Amino acid sequence: MSVSGKKILIAVSGGIAAYKIHFLIRDFVKKGAEVQVIMTPDAEHFVTKLSLSTLSKKPVYSEFYRDNGTWNSHVELGLWADVIIVAPCTANTLSKMIHGMCDNLVIATYMSAKCPVFIAPAMDLDMYVHPSTKRNLELAESFGHIIIPAENGELASGLVGQGRMAEPETIFNTVENYFTDNASAKTLEGKTVLITAGPTYEAIDPVRFIGNHSSGKMGFSLAEEASKRGAKVILISGPSSQTLTDKNVELHKVTSAKEMLAKVFEFYDKIDIGIASAAVADYAPKDVAKEKIKKNDENLTIELVKNPDILKTMGEKKTHQFLVGFALETQNEEENAKGKLEKKNLDMIVLNSLRDEGAGFKNDTNKIKIFTKAEKREFDLKSKDDVAKDILNFVEAQLLK
Repeated sequence: MSVSGKKILIAVSGGIAAYKIHFLIRDFVKKGAEVQVIMTPDAEHFVTKLSLSTLSKKPVYSEFYRDNGTWNSHVELGLWADVIIVAPCTANTLSKMIHGMCDNLVIATYMSAKCPVFIAPAMDLDMYVHPSTKRNLELAESFGHIIIPAENGELASGLVGQGRMAEPETIFNTVENYFTDNASAKTLEGKTVLITAGPTYEAIDPVRFIGNHSSGKMGFSLAEEASKRGAKVILISGPSSQTLTDKNVELHKVTSAKEMLAKVFEFYDKIDIGIASAAVADYAPKDVAKEKIKKNDENLTIELVKNPDILKTMGEKKTHQFLVGFALETQNEEENAKGKLEKKNLDMIVLNSLRDEGAGFKNDTNKIKIFTKAEKREFDLKSKDDVAKDILNFVEAQLLK
């Protein structure tokens, strides 16, 4: 898929690499994209509005107000764009983006946007490797932004090293590839998908809990991918540090197994597909102390009781839903997974084995086997985003049978 017809908002900040933006604008316009340029006031020391507007065929804005007193609406600009490209992104602009220091039109527009954000940093080599810059780039990635790394070469200071803004061709190709990779057919359009993710925490007292190491990464990847395919997605997550880049996913946060069960059955009757990827605690303390338990004794005994089996309950109450479960096993993996498939009335189960390096909790990768009553499929070790695609491809294939 090309960039033709896409709305590209380019935000230029005050660095010498701003001169390269002329070539980037030209490339997008040649391919049929609609380009709008905004810039920080300092960027005007390096490039002119006249040259940028001539190439983009649109007025270029750097202030909130025009000479005639009318308003350049940062809200409209942010919501208009299919993507935002911040290039060059100086250390100053990067810091403002990450920490919400909204003192110019570029930052206000960025903070109003709902679309993907591409960042092409450009600065001197010592600034690029400074801990604050490295941390800000990491935070930008945690927001879901796409970093186009600076390249090595001669810098304006005369030094040689990493810090040069990526070439316009590289930036263009990164954005074009993004549209190509995300142009998957809306194969789940009209479907409602409910996904559970992450761990549950079962309180012992006001400060302690029983839980597990689940990060929620697999469930969040499934939610993002299902939404890309056109589904209405309801994501019910236990405590997790994961974030969503897709604003169309409906996120509900819970803590305990009982809370997750209640939230699942708020929606269960109306869903088409249920994917239970959460690692729900099997047991919870029978009694929760109202005050913090003091460590007075050498031993502490906590009586545990079984939690409700959310997946089993979903299977028992299944009418029309296609139900997918997960099994994380350490021994007799296939036998246990097949048993769970049968006992819990599932249509499909995804098996993870902790014996497989790179699979299971906390990892960015996973290695799975999928079982139905009639079929078994094995997959190689992949990123959890790619595993999500494999799982949903398999679900779609089953729905067509």
